[in-house]
Amino acid sequence: MNILTLLGSSRKDGNSEYLVNRALEGVHHTSIHLLDYRLKPINDERHTEEGFKAVEDDYEAVFKEFLDHDIIVFATPLYWFGMPGQMKIFFDRWSQYMRDPRFDFKKSVKQKRAYAIIIGNSPDPKIFALPLVQQYKAISDYVGMEFSDYILGQANKPGEIKNDLYALSKADLWNKQFREMAKQNI
Repeated sequence: MNILTLLGSSRKDGNSEYLVNRALEGVHHTSIHLLDYRLKPINDERHTEEGFKAVEDDYEAVFKEFLDHDIIVFATPLYWFGMPGQMKIFFDRWSQYMRDPRFDFKKSVKQKRAYAIIIGNSPDPKIFALPLVQQYKAISDYVGMEFSDYILGQANKPGEIKNDLYALSKADLWNKQFREMAKQNI
C-alpha cells in the first residue's frame, strides 16, 4: 500500500495539512505540496489534430508520483466554495495525460482509492463544502477511481482545526484504518 497526499493549499502548515498529518501519523506516506511545484494551465487541445503540446513545468514529476501510489489523499481548503487553483490545475492536466501514449492513464487510475480532506470557514463548511466533495466524487467516478471517504473540517487561521472535534475524531478513525491496511498490506 502506497499513500500519497496531495496538499493543495496556498499555505504551508495549515489546517488541511494538520489533519492529513493526524490521519496518517505513524503511517508511511509521501506528501506533495502542489505549491512547491510550477504547474501551468494548458490550452484545451483535445480536439486538434496535433493534440496537446508539451508544457515546460513540473507537472509530470507530480503526475508520476500520483501514478506510483495506490491511495491518494487530496487535502485542500475550501477557497471560494471550491478547490484551490493548484489542485484544479492538477486535475485539468489529466486531459493532456489521458491522451499521452507514454502512460496508461485509465488502467493506472482504476486501481487507486481516493480520499479528500476539505477545511473551510464558511458559515457551515459541512454543508458548503459538499459540492466540492461531489466534485471529487465525480472526478473519481469519471476515471474509474474509487472515492472512499472524506473529512470536512471547520477552521480558518492556522491551528483552528484543533477545535473541530468531529474532524479530529474522523482523522483518528482514518489513522486506525490506514494502520490496519498497512499491517495487512492492502
